[in-house]
Amino acid sequence: MFVTASGVDIDEMGYAMSRLEIESELFDGGNTVHEASSSTRPGKPFPKVDDEISQLTNLRSGPNDRLHQLVPGKQQLPVSPVRMLAGREGNYSGKGRFSSADRCHMLGRYLPVNGPWLVDQTTSRAYVSQFSADGSLFVAGFQGSNIRIYNVDRGWKVQKNILAKSLCWTVIDTSLSPDQRYLVYTSMSPVVHIVNVGSSTTESLANITEIHEGLDFSSNDRRYSFGIFSVKFSTDGRELVAGSSDDSIYVYDLEANKLSLRIMAHTADVNTVTFADESGNLIYSGSDDNLCKVWDRRCFGAKDKPAGVLVGHLEGITFLDSRGDGRYFISNGKDQTIKLWDIRKMSSDTSCNLGYRNFEWDYRWMDYPPQARDLKHPSDGSVATYKGHSVLRTLIRCYFSPEYCTGQKYIYTGSHDSRVYIYDVVTGAQVAVLKHHTSPVRDCSWHPHYPVLVSSSWDGDVVKWEFPGKGEAPVLANERRVRRQYHD
Repeated sequence: MFVTASGVDIDEMGYAMSRLEIESELFDGGNTVHEASSSTRPGKPFPKVDDEISQLTNLRSGPNDRLHQLVPGKQQLPVSPVRMLAGREGNYSGKGRFSSADRCHMLGRYLPVNGPWLVDQTTSRAYVSQFSADGSLFVAGFQGSNIRIYNVDRGWKVQKNILAKSLCWTVIDTSLSPDQRYLVYTSMSPVVHIVNVGSSTTESLANITEIHEGLDFSSNDRRYSFGIFSVKFSTDGRELVAGSSDDSIYVYDLEANKLSLRIMAHTADVNTVTFADESGNLIYSGSDDNLCKVWDRRCFGAKDKPAGVLVGHLEGITFLDSRGDGRYFISNGKDQTIKLWDIRKMSSDTSCNLGYRNFEWDYRWMDYPPQARDLKHPSDGSVATYKGHSVLRTLIRCYFSPEYCTGQKYIYTGSHDSRVYIYDVVTGAQVAVLKHHTSPVRDCSWHPHYPVLVSSSWDGDVVKWEFPGKGEAPVLANERRVRRQYHD
């Protein structure tokens, strides 16, 4: 167990380093390095991830081979910052600087585990956490109609307080445009609203102080109601992709201001969609029919036919995150697992997901049956499976850690048990478990450039975790407010 300066304990720490001197002793003094414990059960070692993803991860987050030569016999251990600085001063690379992989090797070892420090505290459940692409803004969405945008570079001051109107139930998802000028938000409605984030007005009350333009995702001949669970901007900011409760994927052309594509994609709710890479040609989708699907917009010869299907989850998919290379992505499932996928292993058989459950279970109010935890789909085509967190009550989200500072060597996720889990992609180890919240953590977000992670929970707290921290007073357990009980 690792205890932070604030008194918040973190189980199974492993990689959370503290000071340069400590690292120098660990990696240069011949002492044994404390290994991160596996997220799998005793006696069941984590299956070896295929060599390609291991190599790709190492290329992004491993130091130059010449630095390993400075530490003979210790090729499997991280190279300490002292050695790396000495190597840089000796111009080992011939470029007089660290490579991006060197940077990730150093920064990726400093996990955001210290804290937490309070960003905001409300009486409403927090549903969405999202850093902007450059990390200067942070978006938090709360139950009901409130969305707040914080200016990270100005001490987390509220830059925009958005109050939506005429919503169906609550704000379900948000997405910031790549240029950070606009934000879209969704609810259980076919209309997605878009807000000008760059305007000077702080209080953005829908259609009173500012216009929240409605983008209608229903076609002219289809006016029945459905809800949108997931929405994402394309990398160029010209399109939106959305997944809905009518089993469909939608693409909206923002320049033409009209719906450009609807795909009858699944046989149940499409809980999550995302563009595979910056080209916008490939789309990934996940559904309550237990399937992940890949859609190639360049070859829609057969109507609503996916490029391939990825089978392995035993229950519905709550969230997808792409590695951004048009090849790998991860999915969070109601079977209490995260799975890593390689789309080159997808199947063309859409009927290969026959039901394997022989018990009644509803994730919205029941715990996952113990007898189901060790079940494996006979046609599981995933590259790796990560276990330890829990996916119950809400569409809990998972992500790759940032490329810039970690080389995407970790996967992190919220959890129904009120914690944030961080896994090593290659080994499957739980390298950190962050404890603070008292209710499910639906979403969390890692800063794109620094070891800062923000978690938002149904307890109403939005908190940030850092390494090493900036000296602010952390949230203390005995000073926390009394929370109302949630029964719905």
